[in-house]
Amino acid sequence: MNVPSNSRTLPAEDSPRPVFDRVPRLESMGQEIHDFIAELYPIPRCITGDGVRETLRRIGQRIPLQIHEVPSGTKVLDWTVPKEWNIRGASLKTSAGDTVLDFADCNLHVVYSSAPIDATMPLSELRPRLYSLPEHPDWVPYRYSHYGNAWGFCLSHRQLEALPDGDYHVRIDSTLSDGSLTYGECVIQGRSDEEVLVSCHICHPALANDNLSGVAIATALAGHLGGLDLTYTYRFIFIPSLIGAITWLARNEAGLGRIRAGLVLSCLGDPGPPTYKKSRHGGREIDRAVAHILGQSGDPFDVVDFSPYGYDERQFNSPGFDLPVGLLMRTPFERFAEYHTSADNLDFVRPDALADSFHKCLSIFHVLDNNRILINQSPKGEPQLGRRGLYREVSGQSDEKLEELPLLWVLNLCDGSHSLLDIAERSGLAFTRIKHAANALQRVGLLKDAGVSP
Repeated sequence: MNVPSNSRTLPAEDSPRPVFDRVPRLESMGQEIHDFIAELYPIPRCITGDGVRETLRRIGQRIPLQIHEVPSGTKVLDWTVPKEWNIRGASLKTSAGDTVLDFADCNLHVVYSSAPIDATMPLSELRPRLYSLPEHPDWVPYRYSHYGNAWGFCLSHRQLEALPDGDYHVRIDSTLSDGSLTYGECVIQGRSDEEVLVSCHICHPALANDNLSGVAIATALAGHLGGLDLTYTYRFIFIPSLIGAITWLARNEAGLGRIRAGLVLSCLGDPGPPTYKKSRHGGREIDRAVAHILGQSGDPFDVVDFSPYGYDERQFNSPGFDLPVGLLMRTPFERFAEYHTSADNLDFVRPDALADSFHKCLSIFHVLDNNRILINQSPKGEPQLGRRGLYREVSGQSDEKLEELPLLWVLNLCDGSHSLLDIAERSGLAFTRIKHAANALQRVGLLKDAGVSP
């Protein structure tokens, strides 16, 4: 038997198991995910602070979640966990006391991680601290200064242009002090300790597509997988972008060898077609599984090569870790005008797109969890399938080839060196059909599990 050199031993199983066969109604699932986005949308999240904790608390009401607090000043790889930022309120008022901006009305009005300030200054001095989008005059931009000591306000360009000259009272009631960086983990244990990693970032305020679509879909996926009998262990991490991934990697380096595949989830609720960004090597099992599912879906999609710019996939794919992790999106970030603005709101994300993204993620995990190497137990010529109940009694019907073809492909390529995903790719048939054929052949004793992972 020719077993690939990178294969790993899997737990024995007595017979094929129904895995991922219970799929929720997508219409209701899409609305449920959208409702959770709406619940999380008003919370002012940053890379640290109580907004992250409140978000994780609400996620923890839906799935089992372990919360981690990493103290400020902790060395994590080449970085240091920053001080914790919290905000109680902010406003900008004219000298007459009229409120121009209030953080309570829109939590994008403040540059995130702004230093506290309570001062009066003329518009000429204030203006460099005001950020708007001239090309979209009714939208408020999202801006942040996580690793500086800046402060500022964001507002629509119409608001900015309407500001009269004069003095303004500037108040940002925030704190930046020793605290901690907070993140959450949900581990769905499978029969193997090898892991599929799912990551999303929880640090953006009032951005429904980037980032809450990923957060809500990851939560829904974890809730669904928790009721299944799984081959692999699924680890969901809810982390602040960049520093959260670096912190998680630094704290979990000893166990990274267990990760066999991973997905970063973001921008999954807009109406655009799915886009997948490959892992650094581009030919890993996760890359092939995603490409197969997108290709078999019949929907438009795009697959792009890895680049070291984007979300946290760039941390997982850094050369010192080189993990098999890709990024799943719909419209890529910075290619939709609403990105990092107030227009990335609850109207921009659609239940049908959220449901489709959820289902495609589930289908990808279905491939990963069911991909096996099997060995034909009757490899000399085709075995007689009719007497084993695998052919219908009357032959020659128009759909006979459709019924027979997956069986024949599986029998021909199950030689100990091809996985079910290999067979699906080579045959052009959907993985689900190949899996069902393999299950049927294994039930009648024509296939034996090789006992190794692909």
